[in-house]
Amino acid sequence: MLIIPVKEGENIDRALKRYKRKFSNTKTMQQLRNRKQFTKPSVAKRAQMIKASYVQGLRTQEEVG
Repeated sequence: MLIIPVKEGENIDRALKRYKRKFSNTKTMQQLRNRKQFTKPSVAKRAQMIKASYVQGLRTQEEVG
């Protein structure tokens, strides 16, 4: 459970923004989406390797050009 202390005289929008930032940092929604359907470890590893090669390609392009 997230607890956001609201200071006296603080704008509610600012407190809401702090709540949203704290909530996104906990990665709760990401965990829920991952638990919706099971992915085999081999498929997850393959996706991770593809993403890593893509990022590496972007970095080498950035160095060259």
